[in-house]
This record gives sequence, C-alpha cells and structure tokens, in this order.
Amino acid sequence: QSSEDKFGAACAPTCQMLATGIDCVPTKCESGCVCPKGLYENSDGQCVPAEECPCDYAGVSYPGGFELHTDCKTCTCSQGRWTCQLSTQCPSTCVLYGEGHIITFDGQRFVFDGDCEYMLATDDCGANSSQPTFKVLTENVICGKSGVTCSRAIKISLGGLFITMADSNYTVSGEEPLVHLKVKPSPLNLVLDIDIPGRLNLTLVWNKHMSVSIKIRRATQQDALCGLCGNANGNMKDDFETRSKYVASNELEFVNSWKESPLCGDASYAVDPCSLNTFRRSWAERKCNIINSQTFAACHSKVYHLPYYEACV
Repeated sequence: QSSEDKFGAACAPTCQMLATGIDCVPTKCESGCVCPKGLYENSDGQCVPAEECPCDYAGVSYPGGFELHTDCKTCTCSQGRWTCQLSTQCPSTCVLYGEGHIITFDGQRFVFDGDCEYMLATDDCGANSSQPTFKVLTENVICGKSGVTCSRAIKISLGGLFITMADSNYTVSGEEPLVHLKVKPSPLNLVLDIDIPGRLNLTLVWNKHMSVSIKIRRATQQDALCGLCGNANGNMKDDFETRSKYVASNELEFVNSWKESPLCGDASYAVDPCSLNTFRRSWAERKCNIINSQTFAACHSKVYHLPYYEACV
C-alpha cells in the first residue's frame, strides 16, 4: 500500500529500523510505496505489525514471540528486539582447552603458557572465605615439539576427598561424608558430578586428555569464587582478580598469581602460532572452517561459533 508524507519512501518504516532503534535521518524526499501507519516492512516485503517483526541471533532469524535459551538467559523476541532475563540460580561454566586456552565463568577469554600447577577454581578466597569446600587445579606441562604447554592432569580437592584425572584415567582417595560424588565414564569423556548439599553442585567434564569444563551451581551467588576461572559475578571486566584480591593489569600477572608453588617459574606470554608459522595459516584456516560450515549449522543459533574458529586456527 502507498502512503504520502514529507519524505515519502525515504523513511519507510521497516522491521530492521525497529530492531536497531536508529531513527531515519532523511536528506530528500523519495517516491515509492511504504507501509500504512503502525505497520513495518519485513525482509519479505510484507507489511506486518511490530509484534510480528523477527529478531536475528547468530545469523538466524526468529519470529516475534520466540523464546531463545542461551548463555543462561531466556530471551524473547519482541518488536524486532531481544529482551533477556537472567535465569535464577544460573550455573556458571569455565573451560580449559588446547594449549592454555581458558574461558572464564563470565566469558573472558585468554591464553597462557606456563608449566606449573595452577588454581582453576576454588571458594577459598582469602579473608572473606569461611569453610572452603573445593579446589580444582590444573597441572600444566610442556607438550609437543613446539614447546607450548597444556594440561596433563586435573586435581580436585574436596575436604578429605581427593580426585586426580590424568592419563585417560582417574583415581579417588580419602573420604568426605558431606560430599556426594557420582562418576560417569564414557568412551569420549569422564563426567564427575559433585554435590555438597546446601553449598554447591560441581559438574566436571574431562575429555581424558587436556580439556575440561567446570560447571558450578551455588546455593547463593554471594559465595565467593576465585582462580583462573574468575569470580563468576557476571562481570568479565574484573575476572583477572589475583590471589592478593586486586585486579591485575594484564593476564600474565593474573596467571602467575595463581601458581600453587612460588618456586615454580613464571608463565610467559603465549606466542601466536600463526605468527610463528605463517606458512601454516592457510592450512589451519581451511581445516578449522568446518566450524563455520553447514556441518555445524544447527549449532550456530545456539552457540556463537566465531571464537571457537579463532581458537582452532
């Protein structure tokens, strides 16, 4: 349908305009067809009410009213925009993978190169810590001919209970009456489900090599967390909090503060492998591009895949 105003079709109302929230700034009048007042043109050229305007996420279009569950949030498509709410008692997940790659509980990403034992996560966080219940450490060693480091073992301490995951296997020693432990082995992964009633629930998924994810659900968000996995307070800007309770100015200072032994040498900056081996970059990009391909297309609407592609390269 056509309509006339001061600028004609120059500022035709569209769903895209509604989604961005940017007002049109016309420079001159243009002739053409525009939607009647109160309707917006969608990508198919149809005039629809604002409630039917779609929302985009990770390159996929979702209809108005659609609920998307991602990153521990529930997001609803409303008038071309996502409105999101944080889930209650939301679990936080930290991931250690590859050659020193870490994604903190709050989503901060960094890479380090050190061959010591490091605290990944604990609730033993200094003066304000009462009754610490768990520690998760990674033992990093030099792996491969390139001299880079990776995780050789994951060690979990739960009061009097100790678990070590290394060499594709695990050992359990000691006991702790307050800890409920379930071990779920599979050909690809080893899953530990650790429950401390009234305090927290920990789920560790180890790939039996050098990658582990740590998911934690706390009874109250006020319980402090610290370590290389950060503090899980929803703010990635303060994730580099050191053992001394100040935010480090760089990731190297942060990493070295979480060494278990002060006698172990400091970590160094991780060398970008693409800068070190420029002739391998095109090969790596070709191999890693499967993450961006149709093979994983169904995952792209659930997980933002670009950081995984970059880490792969």
